Amino acid sequence: MTANRPPRPTSDDRQLQLWKLGRALTLAFIAAVLVASCVFYSLVYLLDFQEIDTTKTLDAKILFDLLKVSFGVVAGAGALVALVVAYRRQRVDEAGAHREATRLHTERFSQAVEQLGSDSPAIQLGGVHALAGLADDAPNDSLRQTCIDVLCAYLQLPFTPDPGGDSAHQDQHHRYLALRKVRHTILRLIGDHYRRPQGAHRSWQGCDLDLTGVTIDGFMDFSGATFSGGTVSFFKATFSDATVNFSGATFSGGTVSFSDATFSDSSVRFVNATFSDGTVYFGNARFSGGGVSFYHAMFVGSRVAFDSATFSRNPMSLDGPVPFLGALFSGGIVSFTGTTFASQTVSFLGSHFRTCTVTFHDAVGPVPHGLLASIGTPVPPTITLPPSWLTPTP
Repeated sequence: MTANRPPRPTSDDRQLQLWKLGRALTLAFIAAVLVASCVFYSLVYLLDFQEIDTTKTLDAKILFDLLKVSFGVVAGAGALVALVVAYRRQRVDEAGAHREATRLHTERFSQAVEQLGSDSPAIQLGGVHALAGLADDAPNDSLRQTCIDVLCAYLQLPFTPDPGGDSAHQDQHHRYLALRKVRHTILRLIGDHYRRPQGAHRSWQGCDLDLTGVTIDGFMDFSGATFSGGTVSFFKATFSDATVNFSGATFSGGTVSFSDATFSDSSVRFVNATFSDGTVYFGNARFSGGGVSFYHAMFVGSRVAFDSATFSRNPMSLDGPVPFLGALFSGGIVSFTGTTFASQTVSFLGSHFRTCTVTFHDAVGPVPHGLLASIGTPVPPTITLPPSWLTPTP
């Protein structure tokens, strides 16, 4: 199992580069002479010495002072050499420590990946926690990203559906539940790490998260998470019989994609989520079952695209319409271009539109519930609606 994305270069990836000792000493000596000269002439200027008296003879006191200065210069040069050597030794020690940390990380990484590839779900679970711990302790961002990529790659692997719990398939059913536990543990760890403040220990904020094509069929908690920087992809993901919570999450900077995702018979909540800066895509997403909520979400300064998405109600679902109830659209761009709204599937009741560019260009279906009342009349020039939505029905 390998990650598809090559490691991103970081400052830690550069090899240790040191000048030759002779060159370093020469440059350090020249710099010291220049600094000493500046200090000497500054003192001469401050003490108002206009010229040197050439009539005086060289007596014993002056000769002794010159000897002291000479020995001082020699001592200073020796100290300068010691300083340069100590600096080089420190750099070499730091580089050696970094190489040792990287070597240990690589060894632990290989062991964790081997565990994750085991046939035993229990050993796989140990590999999951080992990789998460390695990501926390990684000596640089590139190695941390590699650990995260491997965990995501495991979620992208195809898996055998539940064969059922009857006696004929009991062993397969138990194995399915065990492997499902491994997958759900990865999802839980991802949510935990994205809730930690960026820069804090065990925070994965700013890292890429590739969940392309994964099936999320259980509880996944992203409540309070922050997506700032990096690329997070749920492209073609399937949310089926799942509860996914993005309540209070912040999408600020970076790119998050739910393009072509399927929200079917699931509960996905973006309640009180904040979309500020960055780009979030829901293009071609299919919302059926009515379990997706953007209640009181804030779209502020970001680019959020629902282009060609489909909001349709599953006739077997008892859930209400997909709501943008009380959502705030202020700044940024929100696009529903080409989106399909089935009857009574989406509600904008109580939403607020303030200095935000919102377009429903080429939207299909009846006007969403509460949209016109929330927009008000006349329609602001920053909001584009299909002409049919503005024509009173007979």
